[in-house]
Amino acid sequence: MVCYGHIPNSSLNYAPNFLKLNMANSKQAIKRAKQNAETYKLRHAQRSMVRTAVKAVRTSIEANDPAIAKEMLNNAEKVLDSSASKKVIHKNAAARTKSRLSKAVKALS
Repeated sequence: MVCYGHIPNSSLNYAPNFLKLNMANSKQAIKRAKQNAETYKLRHAQRSMVRTAVKAVRTSIEANDPAIAKEMLNNAEKVLDSSASKKVIHKNAAARTKSRLSKAVKALS
């Protein structure tokens, strides 16, 4: 098994290169690098969920389907609020996105 600074490669599979190339020298730095890799994977997945939810709303708006757009907007608002509370995205960015999406959905009906 390949190791990067005493960190098993399995925990760094989806981490960016700057985390893989960290040659930590102390126990504290090794643990921190491992935590950063795990946090990166989690936050990356949560950001992806946000983008997917917003994209679903936008595609339903483009399809001119107000019923599905409202349903997708409710889902997107939940995802945006959840990610803002976990500080994956900034709370003002979440509010701005929700506002723009709801404005677009209201314009449909």
